[in-house]
Amino acid sequence: MSQNSSELSSLDPTTMELLERYGFDRGTFETLRRGLRDGELGDTKNYLQGSLEPPSVNDLVRLPPTASAERSELTLLGQQAIRGGEIAAVVLAGGMATRFGGVVKAAVEVAGGRTFLDLKLDDIGASAVRAGGRVPTLLMTSFATDREVSKLAFAATTSARPVKTFSQSVSLRLLRDGSIYRDQRGDVSLYAPGHGDLPFAIRRSGCLAELRQAGVRHLYMSNVDNLAATFDPAIIGAHLSGNKAITVEVADKARGDKGGAPARVNGVLQIVEGFRFPTSFDQDSIPTFNTNTLLFDLEALESNCSLNWFAVKKKVDGAEVIQFERLVHELTAFLPTQMLAVSREGVDGRFMPVKDLDELMSRRPAIEQLLRQRKIL
Repeated sequence: MSQNSSELSSLDPTTMELLERYGFDRGTFETLRRGLRDGELGDTKNYLQGSLEPPSVNDLVRLPPTASAERSELTLLGQQAIRGGEIAAVVLAGGMATRFGGVVKAAVEVAGGRTFLDLKLDDIGASAVRAGGRVPTLLMTSFATDREVSKLAFAATTSARPVKTFSQSVSLRLLRDGSIYRDQRGDVSLYAPGHGDLPFAIRRSGCLAELRQAGVRHLYMSNVDNLAATFDPAIIGAHLSGNKAITVEVADKARGDKGGAPARVNGVLQIVEGFRFPTSFDQDSIPTFNTNTLLFDLEALESNCSLNWFAVKKKVDGAEVIQFERLVHELTAFLPTQMLAVSREGVDGRFMPVKDLDELMSRRPAIEQLLRQRKIL
């Protein structure tokens, strides 16, 4: 037995049971840690190869402003799809529950006595009622949030908006030599390996098959902490009229913004995560960025695209560790994608994420104003 395998075998029964319950893939884990140890995976291996260019103006489709005739047409198209039972929603409510003092973010009160999850689900339910349909809603949890979010989901289910949960997988943080990281108490460090789990976890759970059987054709994805990304039928209409497998909302960058952005890689328009841009590429040459609000045709999530695992550096209790993550946006490298340019702020603003308590306190007035304008508060 190799040293790496014996490390896994020596884990305590409670940890092993948790890993099993949340879909830990031992074979993939061993392959990845071996690649890290042998220098086949790491910082420089994450960089894209080939021709890399900023998108052209024609690569972006601009969402028409509120009250315009074009926006009304898209809204009617989206409402028709909702009324026909073709649309479902998934809210990403996973992560590690560490940024709000150990409280699961979905359960944090935002405004009017309502939590992040309350406000997301109320918005989806109200849109369904206005359209005269129902929107099945899924919540992707993690091992750290599953119990609490599942309780909230059970309490939030309505006839217009049935809510179910499924969980992303779990893995173990590593040191650079490929050994399992342990903290000062000797405990291993678990993590949820990113939103790239979505296509695999939703299939593994059986939820994707259930949506298909119910006649759903498109899935609307947003983060639980971005309350500005409301469930807007016009976005659905834009996706339908674009006739692409995936629609990604992109917004104008502000000073200092980094992260995923639209680019052409060997001529193919796709979302490229920030750490994948080579150091020689000027990321400021791309004026827009990915907001992590997407619409998928169900076939996109049923496809057998092999998403890459990326070694990502993290700081945990002062130690530098490695965790392997997948990115759902990498699907755009394989499937036709529409880049939908949306407003970041203002009446039509769709990007107001909240990553920690300090950001919630500073953004709360703007969030409340926006939600009142959209009749969610």
